[in-house]
Amino acid sequence: MQKIIVTGGLGFIGSNLINLLLKRKYYVINIDKGTYSSNLYNVKEFQKSRNYKFIKLDIRSNKLIKILSKYKPFGIFNLAAETHVDRSIDNPDSFIQSNIIGVYNLLECFKKFSKKYRSKLIHISTDEVYGDILRGRSNEKYPYQPSSPYAASKAASDHLVSSYVRTYRLPAIVTNCSNNYGPRQHPEKLIPKLIFNILNNKFLPIYGKGKNSREWIYVDDHCEALIKVLKIGKVGEFYNIGSNYNLNNIDVVKKLLRVAKSKMIIGRNVKINYVKDRPGHDIRYALESRKIKNKLKWKPKMSFNEGLAKTFDWYMENQKYYSSLNKKDIVKRLGKG
Repeated sequence: MQKIIVTGGLGFIGSNLINLLLKRKYYVINIDKGTYSSNLYNVKEFQKSRNYKFIKLDIRSNKLIKILSKYKPFGIFNLAAETHVDRSIDNPDSFIQSNIIGVYNLLECFKKFSKKYRSKLIHISTDEVYGDILRGRSNEKYPYQPSSPYAASKAASDHLVSSYVRTYRLPAIVTNCSNNYGPRQHPEKLIPKLIFNILNNKFLPIYGKGKNSREWIYVDDHCEALIKVLKIGKVGEFYNIGSNYNLNNIDVVKKLLRVAKSKMIIGRNVKINYVKDRPGHDIRYALESRKIKNKLKWKPKMSFNEGLAKTFDWYMENQKYYSSLNKKDIVKRLGKG
């Protein structure tokens, strides 16, 4: 049975990726240091599986090389990262430590490991490294212009990976994905936060006038793409992973309200509430994903409307997920600058 390591596997994308990998009959080792956004609830369905192993560890640890040597994974997905823009505005240090220093240590350990064993590292990044895309879509050759400390830290990690590929011939690939949504996402992010507020009869906070545009992809579609990249992606390449489907934030709210009204009685406080925008808020992200579609024959399957309904259903049926989190992490406003 082939072994795969997923770093950050207690988080949103990581736990969904593990779920899919286990269904594909891989043995998965989950490495996660256990931050506020890590949640054992995310892995409760498979944490007793004989093909799943959890190791609590920071990827900055020098013990990482021992784990690689012990399990000899044929693939590593690096999803260990701080990812919330607002938090990066308030406290950039944790983003530098996790997203840059952590990736540096992972690369050093993987460099030693890959000299003896055949393996491949997939480093998962974001469309935010490209900055504002006011017109058209950013392809893999587009210049990096990050706007937030979060995006800058991810951009730095991408460059680190790319430099190790070129200098040390490291078998690694970088992927840049658009906004994910789906089950198991921390409610600091837009869609699960809105769902929490709908379920709890609270106002729906929207930055500025809600005109900021994002490209949305269902998390399982992203995970399918990552497995494709591991299997047949070319070492040293960058792959954009997107849906080609953009929506303004206000349109996301309106669609979500329609879904909610079809499933429950909405409370009287559930109304859109425009709040002061965060500093440096990018207007629009939009990826050009033709490369992965043409070269690896991948394309997203889930429509936004269907995915949104599935996402709402999961949170409605798993309200214990919210109670497993620190309440201030759900309701506190961050990133005021």
